[in-house]
Amino acid sequence: MVERRLTILTAVVLLWGGAIFGKLLSLQVFHHTAYATMARQRQELVIDIPAPRGSIFDRNGQPLAMSAPAESVHVNPLKVPDLELASEILGLVLHLNRVDLYGKMKAAYENHRGFLWVKRLISREEDQSLRSLDLDWIEFESESQRHYPKGTLAAHVLGSVDFEERGNAGIERALDDDLRGEPGQLRILTDVKRRGIDSQPDAEPRSGTPITLTIDERLQFVAERELAAQVNKLHARSGAVVVMDPANGEILALASYPTYDPNVPPGPRESPVKRQNHAVSVPFEPGSVLKVVTLTAALETTNLVPQSLIDCRGGVLRLPGRVIHDSHGGLGVIPMATVLAKSSNTGAVQVGMRVGPANLYQYIWRFGFGQKTGIELPGESKGKLRKLERWGKTSWASVSIGQEISVTTVQLARAASVIANGGLLVKPHLVLRKGGERVAPPPPTRVVKPEDAITMRRMMEGVVLPGGTGYPWAQLDGYSAAGKTGSAQIFDPATRRYSHNTYNGSFLGFAPIANPAIVVVVTLNGTHGTAGFGGAAAAPVFHTVATEALRVLDIPKDLPEPPASEELVAKKLVVDDLSVGDAGSDEEGVLEDVDEDEDKTVADLGPRVPDFRGKTMRAVLTEAAAKGMSVLPDGSGVARWQIPEAGAPLHPGEHIRVQFVQ
Repeated sequence: MVERRLTILTAVVLLWGGAIFGKLLSLQVFHHTAYATMARQRQELVIDIPAPRGSIFDRNGQPLAMSAPAESVHVNPLKVPDLELASEILGLVLHLNRVDLYGKMKAAYENHRGFLWVKRLISREEDQSLRSLDLDWIEFESESQRHYPKGTLAAHVLGSVDFEERGNAGIERALDDDLRGEPGQLRILTDVKRRGIDSQPDAEPRSGTPITLTIDERLQFVAERELAAQVNKLHARSGAVVVMDPANGEILALASYPTYDPNVPPGPRESPVKRQNHAVSVPFEPGSVLKVVTLTAALETTNLVPQSLIDCRGGVLRLPGRVIHDSHGGLGVIPMATVLAKSSNTGAVQVGMRVGPANLYQYIWRFGFGQKTGIELPGESKGKLRKLERWGKTSWASVSIGQEISVTTVQLARAASVIANGGLLVKPHLVLRKGGERVAPPPPTRVVKPEDAITMRRMMEGVVLPGGTGYPWAQLDGYSAAGKTGSAQIFDPATRRYSHNTYNGSFLGFAPIANPAIVVVVTLNGTHGTAGFGGAAAAPVFHTVATEALRVLDIPKDLPEPPASEELVAKKLVVDDLSVGDAGSDEEGVLEDVDEDEDKTVADLGPRVPDFRGKTMRAVLTEAAAKGMSVLPDGSGVARWQIPEAGAPLHPGEHIRVQFVQ
């Protein structure tokens, strides 16, 4: 009996020992890896180490955006001793609504959630105040905060980031993958209360790539300042300025107004218009600035030349179902160069008729309209250029003068660069370098013959000389300049009619003429009355911005500066105050339309230009030398046309350009 009991006991012990051995074998051999992993998961925490976001600089190395360390606050509502008292303390120190915070903490507690963000990216003062309380249920998390040291400067170019430092607009969004970098990982060994005992980095964070822009902060500041002042002065809705190097497409300044501070998150009542990039994302009807394309197409596809005579029909042209007007009226047969200088609608339409719809469409497309420029900014609009088969019976007439088409300011800058650089279409771009590597733009494509681009440059110079729609606002001291004004009436979709008092006033231009170093385009949307025309509204901004750009870039002057006498300055101020313009279909008036007394003020600015037409080059140069005037001859033979025209006042330091033809 005793032996039987011992046998049973021995068997039980052996079975028990076998079970223990089997369990140990399972734990230590067969399932060792799985159980070890489970143990590590309970004992260790793996947290991401955020990577510093790459900084953004202007072309001269000035910081425009950078990241700095900052603290964020969170709590475990399940461990907070008194939710109501906690919400009072946190609300007071962190400037939060205590009732709302208590509601969030209570909801998290009732749903057994052990984590709640209280406030992200607190200030240094808030951080110090909370830490001085020494409350163990308040926890801090080190994060990174994006900072824009220049405030609103280049806001629409830079964009902004969210709480996770992910780009949500501008370059911050377009190059987010480059700027963000790669986060690292930190493995922390914890005790039973999940408190850290030891830590070991698993992977080091990789910093984001620094980005250097083509923007020059000095020009950006001037462009934004002048744009804001003019928009507010004219009570316009919005505006944009683009300064570009026509040779390579580098954007030196890109301003949009109204603007915002990217350091401040958008509020619930903030108008979305402030964060719209009007230079890139908001298209508009350009009006007469598009006549540059119309007349260039004529040089390319017809036998028309600057001195070709165009019958402007006295400023009234009747087409099927519509009438085209010139507000200044009375223009009869004038050279095509004068059509551009005086911005005659009837003349431009007749030039467009010679070009033909197919060629007109082709050249508008060649100049880059109806397609995105590819600039490194999100939300770019390609504008509107309807397919040729969708044009109406008189669409060719509308398009010839910049109607029935919409464009962006950056598209206009690219189009102006075609003329300025000798006929090449370049890609506008904002990124100069990624890290230390220079970003090469794509090669330009030829869209206009060099000789036609140079001819158009000379024609566009007439716009800023006396008698042109950009005079005197667009004239530069010490530099030759060329440009084109535009005052497009705003189309109302509700009434399907163009307004007669609200305009998109614009000016595109470049300088110096012989070898343009800059292109400047200014657009003001929603200007009013004659003061809102392109010459009076946009050209003054061009003058200031272009002058500063040429100074900053150290471009040599190509004209003698006029004497800065008090009398001359006073007379120029009188001219600046003149309200010149039209009330017709879309374009500016000319100085000849002002009252007689005001016209005398203009005439007193200098001696009148002789009539050189029909004379030989030797005769012209001899007569000009005798009168102390400077002549820039072009061509050979006899004089066919001249700028300024005969009888116009010649300002000190101004040249007379004379075209000679065999």
